[in-house]
Amino acid sequence: MPSIHVNQVQLEYQCFGDRRDPAVLLIMGLGSQMVLWPEALCRRLAAAGYHVIRFDNRDVGLSSKLDHLGVPPLAWTALRGRLRLSTRVPYRLDDMAADAMGLLNALDIERAHVVGCSMGGMIAQLVAAHWPHRCLSLTALMTSSGNPELPGPSLALRLRMLRRRPADREAAIRHGMAFWRSVGGRDPVPSDAEGVARQRAAILAAPSRVPLLRGIRLPSLVVHGSDDPLIPVAAAIDLARHLPQCRLEIIPGLGHELPESLVPEMAQMLLDHLGAQAQRRPSQHVASRPPMPLAISA
Repeated sequence: MPSIHVNQVQLEYQCFGDRRDPAVLLIMGLGSQMVLWPEALCRRLAAAGYHVIRFDNRDVGLSSKLDHLGVPPLAWTALRGRLRLSTRVPYRLDDMAADAMGLLNALDIERAHVVGCSMGGMIAQLVAAHWPHRCLSLTALMTSSGNPELPGPSLALRLRMLRRRPADREAAIRHGMAFWRSVGGRDPVPSDAEGVARQRAAILAAPSRVPLLRGIRLPSLVVHGSDDPLIPVAAAIDLARHLPQCRLEIIPGLGHELPESLVPEMAQMLLDHLGAQAQRRPSQHVASRPPMPLAISA
């Protein structure tokens, strides 16, 4: 798969479909490689007339690892976040949103439908808020607005998330598999423990996005599982309430996962959401590359 240097990091990406078709940018979640976007879903969207791009976020998969930035104490970062106090972290969700926009710039894509899952949904909200003129629509799967008044996971699950993963690779893989099984997900592709911790710190340090959401005037779709133990379904209801042009879909019995069995239903939801908007845009590509966005690190 190809890679591109954007925003001072190297991003690994993969495309499906004809680049002349309307673009769909898929942004994956915490510690998750792009391959967790089911390939069958990518191919269904491409077959329906979309140019689909998925990529590895910074610090995961084949994209740049930022080990030189170190790992902040997650419990301390979480506490300061709960108290709404600013804290220094290696990078922020805004930096990751700038990565996504930098990828679109590097690929000469003027506008795209932006689809994010979990942490990727948080990043997608920031992309839509900061670069609305570059977005055709917003889709947020199993994610949150960051509203501090929302219920979170159980205390036991929170403590488990804040715990450092074992340094030993095999033990770390077992730890990660056990965690994702506990929230309803399939086994993840093994990822770097320190990279996951830095991504987690970015989430913990992020302020509420509610003030930004009210200004997003894009057709939006929020999809959530009724049984999600990691991000309770109340987060989807809250997110949809703050997006002015939003449709909410709650899938009964679904946890925090994108199982292969859900691909036909998810593909249809996305196609229904994307279709009308894509047809109104004659071109999603630009002949010359616009300036790269600058991310503001802590």
